[in-house]
Amino acid sequence: MSWARELEELRRREALAEQMGGTDKLARQHARGKLDARARLAALVDPGSFREIGKIAGKASYDEDGELAGVLPAPFLFGKAEINGRPVVATADDFTIRGGAADAGISRKMVQAEKMANELRLPLVRMIDGTGGGGSVKTLEQIGATYIPAVPGWGDVVTNLETVPVVALALGPTAGLGAARVVASHYSIMVRGLSQIFAAGPAVVDGLGEGYRGSQDHAQAKEELGGSAIHTRNGVVDDEVESEAEAFARARHFLSFMPEHVGQLARRGACDDPVNRREEALLSLVPREDKQVYSMRRCLDMVADKGTLFEIGRMWGRAAITALARLDGWPVAVLASDPSFLGGSWDAKTSEKVERFVALADRFRLPIVHLVDNPGFMIGREAEMAGTIRYGVQAMNAVYRARVPLASVVLRRAYGIAGSAMSNAERFQYRYCWPSGDWGSLPIAGGVEVAYKSELEAAADPAAELAAIRERLDQVASPFRSAERFNVEDIIDPRDTRPLLCEFAGLAWRRLAGE
Repeated sequence: MSWARELEELRRREALAEQMGGTDKLARQHARGKLDARARLAALVDPGSFREIGKIAGKASYDEDGELAGVLPAPFLFGKAEINGRPVVATADDFTIRGGAADAGISRKMVQAEKMANELRLPLVRMIDGTGGGGSVKTLEQIGATYIPAVPGWGDVVTNLETVPVVALALGPTAGLGAARVVASHYSIMVRGLSQIFAAGPAVVDGLGEGYRGSQDHAQAKEELGGSAIHTRNGVVDDEVESEAEAFARARHFLSFMPEHVGQLARRGACDDPVNRREEALLSLVPREDKQVYSMRRCLDMVADKGTLFEIGRMWGRAAITALARLDGWPVAVLASDPSFLGGSWDAKTSEKVERFVALADRFRLPIVHLVDNPGFMIGREAEMAGTIRYGVQAMNAVYRARVPLASVVLRRAYGIAGSAMSNAERFQYRYCWPSGDWGSLPIAGGVEVAYKSELEAAADPAAELAAIRERLDQVASPFRSAERFNVEDIIDPRDTRPLLCEFAGLAWRRLAGE
């Protein structure tokens, strides 16, 4: 006697699950320019690698004879898959079923997905499209009571942030728990024009009497309230892309730099870029005029292994560039000043971005390379109102807490507390400085007239006296004066930056491998 009949029912239930929300709902999803959940999973992971868990879970209906009449699948899919040949837990919300809100079995499925990543130490990818929470107010009438809110399994979400790489892709309107699941990640992406994130949507905001009306067009109202133009510039989400395909590619790329879990080291990549490559353009990159800007991204492209630079969070905290890259194949976390925005001064958002990025690098044991051109914390009333000093000190604290090897290269300015946050001065300073280096407790140009006020007032020709003082101070400010006293470890030819940083990367990973 076989179990063929039961297997036939299993195949029938699996077929019903693959129909998702039904033909009409799928057509509506595709008409919005969105892939369905199953197509997303197929596009994200290595071909043929997805093994679904809990496929037939859902809300079944039966006829008067007790026979299965239909199944409304749970609007959440997950399973084991591979990305770049490495195991992951891949999940996807199904917006075609109640807008991705809670339904039969979804709560436990979400919890089990998080637990699987946690207990098996597997990277987790969340593709979020909908609320993922308890449905609408209408649900309360169906339940027959209200309830004190709680999020089942949120402890596993928190634990995963401490143990495995977590990537979140917002692929549609995400509110409430859906929005929280996006933010609770190490790397997050929105698709421009397709994704929105909010604590509550436009209709709820209006209903609470806050006066938000947005546009009469529903899609435009959602975009105005929580589109990628907002959240990739306030730091809620790291990056925005033009298409779902680009979002999948960036998620895969981010994970290629990561270990599978805390305690495991990331993998070295193949490298055909010569370690001793010396770029002539570096010699004239930094202009002699102190107020002129230059492209730090151009510098990074010339220093890192060709084609490996992966910038994160380009649109927020813009005075600092944060990126993953490779040096001689070794993965590193790159932190760099951007003199084209605020002159490279750290404002509150930049400091917040630095703190998060350094913590990410330290958690997943990626050596840090810091390219410095920092004139200090942003000053002025707006900076004070934003609490810049608090965020700035938290960024500095993150640098001092980090246990991974760190190398800094001072290209130009390093002033004040922000300048001192280039590295942990209590440890060995693996540091190089370019001849264009300019540093101190505060910029000389901004303090001369205050420091020499009495001399200038007493001078017969104050302008000539000021010029003479500036000339003397220019000599004192020479980086070679600092090198004489070993306040600077090494002044280098800028063209040697890549070879020396590749040497650092090799030594850093040698140390990490021995821990």
